[in-house]
Amino acid sequence: MLRLTNIKLALNHQPEELEQAILTKLNITADELVSFNVFKRGYDARRKNNIILMYTLDVNTTKNESLLVQFSDDQNVKQSPDTNYYFVGEAPKALKQRPVVIGFGPCGLFIALVLAQMGFKPIVLERGKEVRERTKDTFGFWRKKILNTESNVQFGEGGAGTFSDGKLYSQVKDPKHYSRKVLNEFVDAGAPEEILYVSKPHIGTFKLVTMIEKMRAKIVELGGEIRFGQRVDDIIFAEQNAENNNKKVVGVKLATGEVIGTNYVALAIGHSARDTFKMLHEKDVYIKAKPFSVGFRIEHEQSVIDDARFGKNAGNPILGAADYKLVHHCKNGRSVYSFCMCPGGTVVAAASEEGRLVTNGMSQYSRHERNANSAIVVGIDPTDYHYGTDKSDTTDDVLAGIELQRRLEEFAYTLGGENYDAPVQLVGDFLAGRKSGEHGSVEPSYKPGVKYCDLSETLPPYAIEAIREALPAFEKKIKGFAMGHATLTAVETRTSSPIQITRDKETLQSLNVDGLYPAGEGAGYAGGILSAGIDGIKVAEAIATAMLQSKD
Repeated sequence: MLRLTNIKLALNHQPEELEQAILTKLNITADELVSFNVFKRGYDARRKNNIILMYTLDVNTTKNESLLVQFSDDQNVKQSPDTNYYFVGEAPKALKQRPVVIGFGPCGLFIALVLAQMGFKPIVLERGKEVRERTKDTFGFWRKKILNTESNVQFGEGGAGTFSDGKLYSQVKDPKHYSRKVLNEFVDAGAPEEILYVSKPHIGTFKLVTMIEKMRAKIVELGGEIRFGQRVDDIIFAEQNAENNNKKVVGVKLATGEVIGTNYVALAIGHSARDTFKMLHEKDVYIKAKPFSVGFRIEHEQSVIDDARFGKNAGNPILGAADYKLVHHCKNGRSVYSFCMCPGGTVVAAASEEGRLVTNGMSQYSRHERNANSAIVVGIDPTDYHYGTDKSDTTDDVLAGIELQRRLEEFAYTLGGENYDAPVQLVGDFLAGRKSGEHGSVEPSYKPGVKYCDLSETLPPYAIEAIREALPAFEKKIKGFAMGHATLTAVETRTSSPIQITRDKETLQSLNVDGLYPAGEGAGYAGGILSAGIDGIKVAEAIATAMLQSKD
């Protein structure tokens, strides 16, 4: 097969034009073209009234070898890579022990799935509920303001990605094409086949729910065990290894008191498992503070974004609801950027601790809601983490970022009325430094409810200053972005994990605990559904390799 890239056609081209483009590019006849399929389809909307579709194609001809020689100097004609997935091994029929996976978000899901497919019969421990019960609890919180701290947007089957836009693209390097494995498994579980070829695939919450159930069933059918409502309160270590001075995992202890013995634990706990972070830190597992970002959710009418991005092509079904990606480097040295953009979606309550308020964004597959939303956030690093305290700006406390998140979330909760209503402000009032009284053309979508406030004290002064500078700059890129009636909702704090549970680059084990495999977003190794799934595959392979090589 040949891989053709950078094939450009008009947005509304006819189907036969794609085949003709192949014939023209390769200078072959129709009889010499055996077959082709679309590997990837994206678009170039820099000229919004003349949008171009851009294709990557896998093509089979009667003269593949000679064409590779003929186009050897053309970077857009190469041999198609092998994107099939190959397991690193197969478990012995008599397993001496079973690996344990803590957490059943996208990362834990793929760790468990790949281990089960290799015959290792993993045991999955998820503190939250199965996905349909979890959905009831989450929607109940949005409607009735009753928070279940173990079953919410952050905790439960499917992880935080379940209540999101369901984006399935990532910028992580993927030389082994693990992303294809993730997407193929999703399609097998009921995702639309278009996620295999559109440049920015997404699924949406309701489709994710049924897919996760099917993938869970596959794991169980292959011998895996999945246990919900099972919070891990302790990881049990043996004495230090004389060879490398590392401790060694020998089991996990649940909140119920039950102990499960194992030498292989995958830690896929997500970025909000703050109690688990604390437990690991107290047990001297190597952890370091890492940068993350804080800010607000901004909402516009989706039609404003569509018009700004697509012009007369707004509404074209191939393009769908328009998204955006923005960044601005400020005079005070900070960077402000858009994050987790949700076209045609809603802003949702994402709290997991009582008395604290945090937002996130969510879309359904259709992306048909009235508003577009995204996080507008400011990058911060460990030197910023003591804002709001009387401590020094520098610290060796690796959990200080979590405490900063909590302080910001507590203030937002108080400002919103201490009932999980979110504080909001119109962009025009935010830029002018005055309190808002009511919404304009953009009605906030956040549930349970909102309270109009002055958001100038919800973030550190440098962050407020940076966002006030960035919004007019974004207006120059997307007309209407800084419109007075656009809405800001506070507060967005969980853009990524504030810590990294550092692991060895080769074995993927903790630097100082043998048998402990930090994975996914919570460990600082992923950011989104696809990258978390990819990391899950890597960790599953590392565990399988270690178990196959073990003499125990």
